[in-house]
Amino acid sequence: MSDGPSKRRPGRRPGSADTRGEILAAARNVFAEKGFDKATVRGIARVAEVDPALVHHYFSTKEGMFVEAMQLPINPEEVVPTILDGPRDEIGERLVRLILTLTGSPEARQPVIALIRSAMTNDNAVAMFREFITNALLYKVADGLGVPHLRIEAAFSQMFGLLITRYVLKLEPLASASDEELVTLLSPTIQRYLTVDD
Repeated sequence: MSDGPSKRRPGRRPGSADTRGEILAAARNVFAEKGFDKATVRGIARVAEVDPALVHHYFSTKEGMFVEAMQLPINPEEVVPTILDGPRDEIGERLVRLILTLTGSPEARQPVIALIRSAMTNDNAVAMFREFITNALLYKVADGLGVPHLRIEAAFSQMFGLLITRYVLKLEPLASASDEELVTLLSPTIQRYLTVDD
């Protein structure tokens, strides 16, 4: 005699060996289609055919899921505190050093460069990149420092230009300059953007 219909555990699809991987695949599709801002955990769960609670089980935030889905080396949950923690008069140096460190290896910078290249030719990619960079990263740093968003965007433009020039155009001697040379060269400019005049 049957005990009645078997109850399925909430959230997990029967027979799925890689639920986390399927959530990431769904997330890539949803982020690509809707952009970072309009993508929701519930929408990603629907595409992955899992309960939203299971998405939260694997990924604490939408930002963290985006980083993993896009295979980016820059996780706002780690980067923002790193930038904000420490003396205010050394933030320019911390920021430059952090970006150079995060993109130092070819494996780490490959997804960043791929996203930058896509953003230059694809409207959906540029919207997704813009939304993630501004809302998940730049504006959180600006608000934490108490500086206008314009200033953090100006600082970012310097670092974005560095990545393009160093790793895409590969202009010499900048492409082969050491990290320390670039930290010394760029830090004062970045610091100026992020220092609020009294």
